[in-house]
Amino acid sequence: MTELRTKPRREDLRPGESLCDHCVAKCCRYFATQLDTPERRKDFDVLRWFLLHKNTSIFVEKKKWYVQFHSECRELLADHRCGVYETRPQICREHSTVDCEYEEDWTYDLYFETPEQLEEYVEARFPPRGKNIRSPRPGLPIFKAASR
Repeated sequence: MTELRTKPRREDLRPGESLCDHCVAKCCRYFATQLDTPERRKDFDVLRWFLLHKNTSIFVEKKKWYVQFHSECRELLADHRCGVYETRPQICREHSTVDCEYEEDWTYDLYFETPEQLEEYVEARFPPRGKNIRSPRPGLPIFKAASR
């Protein structure tokens, strides 16, 4: 019988033990770059273009927009370790486990995987002029102003 191992919680690690000893290297399986915050309907066209490509997503975190490319580092080894650790790029050297994606409960303010999801957001955020997207409150009749 095989024993099911669960990874320890961040706060349960022993002194000197690294999160990387228990991680699946999420940080080495994508990269993201910040985008200009879209402010008008037409600003979303480039974001839609990103989402038309495979292995991309867009997320918003702390009011900042990012495009994310789901692409594994070519130096990632089968044991989830870095194959060029001693000569790894500076961005990897600066990466910290203090607020990394070790936990499985990572969430974003907004997250889009498809152009259709983004379009739905745009339609809700920028309704056509003159159209009220809100429905009347349930249970309240709609009255027309009486002419006097």
